[in-house]
Amino acid sequence: MTSGESHRESVRRLEASYASIPTGAPVRLAKSTTNLFRTRDASASPGLDVSGLNGVIEVDAVARTADVQGMCTYGALVDATLPHGLIPYVVPQLRTITLGGAVTGLGIESTSFRNGLPHESVLEMDVLTGDGAIVTARPGDDLFDAFPNSYGSLGYAARLRIRLEPVPAYVELRHVRFDSGADLAGAIEKITATREYEGVAVDGLDGVAFSPDELYLTLATWTDSPSGSPSDYTGQQIFYRSLQQRTTDILTIHDYIWRWDTDWFWCSGAFGAQHPLIRRVWPRRWRRSDFYMKLLGIDRRFRIADRLDDRAGRPRRERVIQDVEVPVERLAEFLTWFDREIGMRPVWVCPLVAQRRWTSYPLAPGETYVNVGFWGTVHVGEDASNSPKNRAIEAEVAALGGHKSLYSEAFYDEATFAELYNTPNLDRLRAVHDPQKRLTNLYDKAVRHR
Repeated sequence: MTSGESHRESVRRLEASYASIPTGAPVRLAKSTTNLFRTRDASASPGLDVSGLNGVIEVDAVARTADVQGMCTYGALVDATLPHGLIPYVVPQLRTITLGGAVTGLGIESTSFRNGLPHESVLEMDVLTGDGAIVTARPGDDLFDAFPNSYGSLGYAARLRIRLEPVPAYVELRHVRFDSGADLAGAIEKITATREYEGVAVDGLDGVAFSPDELYLTLATWTDSPSGSPSDYTGQQIFYRSLQQRTTDILTIHDYIWRWDTDWFWCSGAFGAQHPLIRRVWPRRWRRSDFYMKLLGIDRRFRIADRLDDRAGRPRRERVIQDVEVPVERLAEFLTWFDREIGMRPVWVCPLVAQRRWTSYPLAPGETYVNVGFWGTVHVGEDASNSPKNRAIEAEVAALGGHKSLYSEAFYDEATFAELYNTPNLDRLRAVHDPQKRLTNLYDKAVRHR
């Protein structure tokens, strides 16, 4: 835990580091990890000193709240709250995602069909704005309501107070197979409305589509009285494969929260970590998303995959790493289009219902959307550098009334981007909180990689 005085000293260092950045130089966070998949222009200017803002200040088990520093990872946050039988309303899938990052850049998980997105359980936050001031923002404030999906263009969260929900020690899972996207979407609608399936409560809901006619929903039910012993997917067994191998399962609440982190969903297979022989000697401490992210960085830096493709005479690859939200009634249509035009499987599906309107990511409150996540590469040939598949996905999602998260590459023209992400409102707030325009605007960050 981080003391109040230690937090105040860390905030003072943050403010001092901001003041030391020359006017006109880009403002960055000086942090060693990232969960972003878009590049940015290199900068020689010093970053913001956030080294002391990575802890939990207080967990109030009676009020079911936590005061948390902005750079605190969800791994550290869950370690602090779970001994009290509490967790954040939404815990994104990867341990190294920070609370401040999930709020300014969005996050999602299986409780999102009940609780929305991570920012919807925030009670207040202290934000370092573009004019160097620390502003405490609360629901209903313009800055607060525009902050989610602003990606640092309005400032950086130094402290957040969030609500917590009680959880038991175990989770019982049911993996239910569907033979079409339409059947899957219909089940999502019913479960979202009733929060149950075949008479059993559903506390967490997500799924995987392996092929057009093999799709699964994983229904999680909290319990203190499991019907058997819990499984372990941090060793030789791989969680996502278990959906096809068994209809029921049991996990501890801790292992359920991090079930996707061990193998970065299924992406660890790209590094050989799912091969039985390699897995036996792969250290457990390296079976986690942040280590795979480092390996991916090495691949990008040295163009290892591209060089291997060139040597083997294979067409050039386009990275297709995106999460999109589409209305549930258009989910089957999107999956059919995706199978035909992109052809990447498996994909992750996760329903969400926004609790109210948020100005920078305007999902209709109360309506069910489904996040579809897909992370890999597609062989497209010499046109790969023009990102034709990613551009097609953007156009299709917009046509279906959906939105795309901005943690990865984006290609919108400025007018379309302004309409989708309400940048005129961001510009209005930047004029108030960043009159000298020291922070990079959202379009420059997301599309121009600045």
